[in-house]
Amino acid sequence: QVQLVESGGGLVQPGGSLRLSCAASGFTFSNYWMHWVRQAPGKGLEWVSDIKYDGATTYYGDSVKGRFTISRDNAKNTLYLQMDSLKSEDTAVYYCAKDYAWHLDYWGQGTQVTVSS
Repeated sequence: QVQLVESGGGLVQPGGSLRLSCAASGFTFSNYWMHWVRQAPGKGLEWVSDIKYDGATTYYGDSVKGRFTISRDNAKNTLYLQMDSLKSEDTAVYYCAKDYAWHLDYWGQGTQVTVSS
């Protein structure tokens, strides 16, 4: 069965960096676009970024453009999100999700990122 397991979250000071990972299993990872989505406390879901199945194309939400970098290692079935210049408003639970025909059909359990001094 499809499994997505995020890791790498934690507490970081404003201006700091974190790298999130998402380990995928149960499907052919290299065949699918993948996404990162986040949910801040008391707010709805916010799409963050996505990456083409071969890693050749990436897109970002305006709020993270220039600060976050999505990447993938298809040999390791792993998705990454490098987050730099973190701000308090980046505090959220971050989810990785698998794409199928432009909807997100499987999600991980999420990892908490807290940006605070």
